Amino acid sequence: MAVDEAILESVIAGESPATLRLYAWEPACLSLGYAQPVADVDRENLERHGLGLVRRPTGGKAILHGDELTYSVIGSENDPRLAGGVLESYCTLSLALLKALHSLGIQAQALEKPPVQSALADNLAIESSTAHKTAKQNPVCFEIPSFYEITSCGKKLVGSAQARRKQGVLQHGTLLLHGNLTRIIQFLRFEDETARQHAASRLLERATTAEGASGRIISWEEAADAYIQAFAGVLNLELERGELIPGELDRAEELVVEKYTHPDWTGRV
Repeated sequence: MAVDEAILESVIAGESPATLRLYAWEPACLSLGYAQPVADVDRENLERHGLGLVRRPTGGKAILHGDELTYSVIGSENDPRLAGGVLESYCTLSLALLKALHSLGIQAQALEKPPVQSALADNLAIESSTAHKTAKQNPVCFEIPSFYEITSCGKKLVGSAQARRKQGVLQHGTLLLHGNLTRIIQFLRFEDETARQHAASRLLERATTAEGASGRIISWEEAADAYIQAFAGVLNLELERGELIPGELDRAEELVVEKYTHPDWTGRV
């Protein structure tokens, strides 16, 4: 998360070009959305299993990052591929995500609107009172599809969120490659065991992995290559592999200490 924000600051300052970043997590980590209560987390169980906890700079609900491909797109708000509001840029980027998934043999679609015709306020600031209540009570990101998020056979496959600040845009998201979708449930708090079991059942009904959608194991490397080709083609980009510049590395290290590992940030809600 610190690296994503450091790149965003560098792009805004004109020191770095628009960036597509692809990464994984080691060790596995639970991330919270910007405005999600830390009380949703069973921190003792998380620590007992040696997993990390971080709060994202973007909205949404909890994601357990492990067997997945995470992407981030970082650029200027003046970039024509990120122009317009959140919904417009979501739509544009979803075309690249769909292209990547189709090349992997996954039948996927982008929702023009979620089933309840609303979205999480942190992401899109468009919601009905009923949907707001549902979203607040639900700590799991992959149970709640939002505008232009990617589904396969009606189940959420890619979760994405976006932040806009100081003339810059950061959108990042997760493609769960394989593994146990319900593992996240053991690290979140529920009223009782019945509520926990209901949450696990709903998650299996409403979300899937790349393996579940394709019927085969897709490696991180294969998925990453599909993303690179799709973003380059759909968005008419000339992508060049690169490393973080020294300023980004230094700023990321500062953000780790000042923000992303600081209890004031993690426990801000």
